[in-house]
Amino acid sequence: MELITSKDNELFKNLKKLRTKKYREAENLFLAEGRKFLEFDETPKIIIFKEGVSEEILNAAEKHSCRKISLPEKLFKELTSQENSQGVIICYNSKKENLDELGDNIVVLNRVSDPGNLGTIIRIADAAGFKDIVLTKGSVDCYNEKTVRSTMGSILAMNISYVDEDKLVPFLKEHGYKIVVTALEDDSIPYTKLNLVEKNAFIFGNEGDGVSKDIIKSSDEKVIIPIYGTAESLNVAMATGIVLYEVRNKLENR
Repeated sequence: MELITSKDNELFKNLKKLRTKKYREAENLFLAEGRKFLEFDETPKIIIFKEGVSEEILNAAEKHSCRKISLPEKLFKELTSQENSQGVIICYNSKKENLDELGDNIVVLNRVSDPGNLGTIIRIADAAGFKDIVLTKGSVDCYNEKTVRSTMGSILAMNISYVDEDKLVPFLKEHGYKIVVTALEDDSIPYTKLNLVEKNAFIFGNEGDGVSKDIIKSSDEKVIIPIYGTAESLNVAMATGIVLYEVRNKLENR
């Protein structure tokens, strides 16, 4: 294991830059923090330990054949995004976007802006058996530190792509997807009554504005989640989970 003690070390400076979206995109790398990530089979590029980290974490990292470095606490604090860090940060290669191998049922997110919401949605989609997520550009970066942390590792299992918003509907129609949006429209139907075809795209919108009007106009079906109490609306991650598990139930029983 390498010990880095100077903040002027080139590798340390480059790792620190990965906290910015611009550098993550330029280098096709991202950081994930926490012992949980050591459990996955995905091979890291680098594992960074805080000096004096527990033997349990060091042992958990042994299965990964990659570069390993140790940082004194002062330098490690410049990389961590957590107040109570477990003392391990993993650097991964970003997965290449793959719009050419989307499955028959995909999740589409229109300008979702909160990193925690996106991370939770990625985790929910993975749990419900959906592997493809398409985001319109302008949505939060899926490799944002808070997003990655909220996925609890599910980001390593997903195919995540970004498309220009004005190209989304033409792309979906060209590839034969039925466009299903969540929207409060007069002709919206309860989500439990949505009709599935061979290929379906389920679109969820921005936390404040929902799905864009242009996408709603181009949709094939609009669904709502009825609210029976006094709550004004549901969090987008919660709404996504409710709809996706209903879809999973329909897929399993058709």
